[in-house]
Amino acid sequence: MKTLVIVSHPYFSQSRVIRALQRTAENADNVTVRNLETIYGDEVATIDVVAEQAAYREAERVVFLYPTHWFNLTPMLKAYLNEVWTYGWAFGTGGTALKNKQLQIVTTAGASEFTYSHDGLLNNTMEEVLTPMRASARYVGMHYCKPLAFYEVASGNQDKVADFQARFATLLAEK
Repeated sequence: MKTLVIVSHPYFSQSRVIRALQRTAENADNVTVRNLETIYGDEVATIDVVAEQAAYREAERVVFLYPTHWFNLTPMLKAYLNEVWTYGWAFGTGGTALKNKQLQIVTTAGASEFTYSHDGLLNNTMEEVLTPMRASARYVGMHYCKPLAFYEVASGNQDKVADFQARFATLLAEK
């Protein structure tokens, strides 16, 4: 399956896990990786909408890879969606560019999985935190896949990174 991975991390140089997961995607077959901050820095005005929309053309699956940033997308990924997923291209009159493609969220969180549970501090699961992404996917006609979340990434536990990479590689290899 041809996959487009859109990576966003506001502090990419400090990220162990997102960087490792990006390397996993770069080494996978039939995967194109676009790191928003590497390409555009933090300058929303420089987003090349035509190039970004063209990147979706052959993709059957789109993966957004990012850290959950204050229970939301990263600032650049949100700006990217505002600029790239436009009326008339992604939805609205004649807009079907994303229709029937899969949307897969792969995210990291510094907190534990328990924190992201009904019994934990947030009283919400990660899936519930990601409700706006599910709604966005459905709005543009995409198939929303069950998110893949990696927890406790701030703990510095190196042995978890290899497991995260293996799980992500398995997901990318799925047809």
